[in-house]
Amino acid sequence: MARKDEIMKESNHDLFGDSSGDSQKSPSAKGRGPLAHRVRPHDFEGFYGQEEIFKKNPFLKGDELPSLILWGPPGSGKTTLAQILCHYHGHELYLFNAVLGGVADLKKVIARAKEVQQFYNKRAVIFVDEIHRFNKAQQDALLPYVEQGEFIFIGATTEYPKTSVNRALLSRVHLVTLNKLSEAALTGILENALSQEEKEMDQEVIGTLARLADGDARQALNALEALLLKGGQITIEDVKEVIGGGVRHYDKNQDRHYDVISAFIKSIRGSDPDAALLYLAIMLDGGEDPKFIARRLVILASEDIGNADPQALTLAVSGLQTVQHIGMPEARITLAQVTTYLASTVKSNAAYLGINEALSYIQERPTVEVPTHLRNHHPDKKNYQYPHNSPDGFVHQSYSPLNTPQFYRPKPLGTEAKISERLKKLSPKRD
Repeated sequence: MARKDEIMKESNHDLFGDSSGDSQKSPSAKGRGPLAHRVRPHDFEGFYGQEEIFKKNPFLKGDELPSLILWGPPGSGKTTLAQILCHYHGHELYLFNAVLGGVADLKKVIARAKEVQQFYNKRAVIFVDEIHRFNKAQQDALLPYVEQGEFIFIGATTEYPKTSVNRALLSRVHLVTLNKLSEAALTGILENALSQEEKEMDQEVIGTLARLADGDARQALNALEALLLKGGQITIEDVKEVIGGGVRHYDKNQDRHYDVISAFIKSIRGSDPDAALLYLAIMLDGGEDPKFIARRLVILASEDIGNADPQALTLAVSGLQTVQHIGMPEARITLAQVTTYLASTVKSNAAYLGINEALSYIQERPTVEVPTHLRNHHPDKKNYQYPHNSPDGFVHQSYSPLNTPQFYRPKPLGTEAKISERLKKLSPKRD
């Protein structure tokens, strides 16, 4: 009996997590902890802004709760949803943060959860926040338990699950996608919080706070709490001061990073300098390494512009050297100059396609032999004709084995149009 009491004392705890494992709130809890914790809803009615997920995933309100991966941006309600689901289904919740604990810590939590189930016949839910922070071996440690259903597993991630979560684990759970909260949903969350705290605030101020919070309920509530602590008449300027330039989300090695640089490159390739500057500003504002941006511009200058405008590569390389020497904030000017030039000039990927075709060609064949008259040491070397001895600097001779295909197809754009015309004059058989 003593062991049973000990187990119950250990249950319902926050285990390396960021909020209480008890999804129900007692009257005595009012006023304790941050505002975002105090007003956290404990039922579906108070869960704002994610109504669509229950239509797409009706099993969430069914008789049996399966193991889940909750995927959504920061502050979209992943932890809150896990707590509501446990309360709704009458399960015991254990919160665990993948950043703060390893496999050894997780196994202790699993052992404790299994004991609670054994003694009280009450299903345990282990919620692993930021599951993407676990490496493959750590995620694999969950597999046998999830496979056998020894507890209900709920993982939460802000990263795309198909690249951040092991396929083996992902195949054993249901994926539930939470969307970025709308401004209207954040307004409702803020109004509900003010009501619970028995406070009032101007509607325009609430709307400004909801807009600047950029879909993140936690940030919105934290900012609201700071404003309430400030006291007095709250103005829009107060909101801007508390929340700064907003809570724009950016990361340097995850989904947002790759999405923005992808849009940046595609905008330049598509000759839209305004869109390119927009994404450049997003990256610089988010603290992206300017040298990374400059290197990508050098690659683009060859891949997407090439010989249509050879000056593009020269400018991009100069830009990279300048950024390496001067750094931010002045480097933003150089990056803007290179970006707008590359976005505005003519485009050709002929060199890029040419080398790809040539590589594929040689990789599908045995060793390509060099013609004897072109070799460094060979009796036939005397048959090589030196082009500069010809008045126009060109002689007709073979430079590759017979039947070598045409890899480089210049486009009729910019400087490459002149290159195309010259090559056709030299070799009428060219396309």
